[in-house]
Amino acid sequence: MIVRIMGEGQVRLADGHLAELNPLDDELLREMENGDGPGFRRTLHALLTKVRELGEPVPDDSLEPSDLILPAPDATLEEVRNLLSDDGLIPG
Repeated sequence: MIVRIMGEGQVRLADGHLAELNPLDDELLREMENGDGPGFRRTLHALLTKVRELGEPVPDDSLEPSDLILPAPDATLEEVRNLLSDDGLIPG
């Protein structure tokens, strides 16, 4: 699966890693629903860090369609709200 982090680029992530990311995604969704700005910021950074750790960067000169798009590290609560589905940022 190809994951794009807005403003950074893409990483190739094995589908099996989604289960590791879902708890952070669930936490992020709760914090957004509760308007917990500091918690949201902390969890968003943790989620993006985990994606970078688990994934392998896709070369900048390679143009691959993204299966999943995650917000930039400096995204606001409102910007992330606009990206959310009922399942959060990560399906499943």
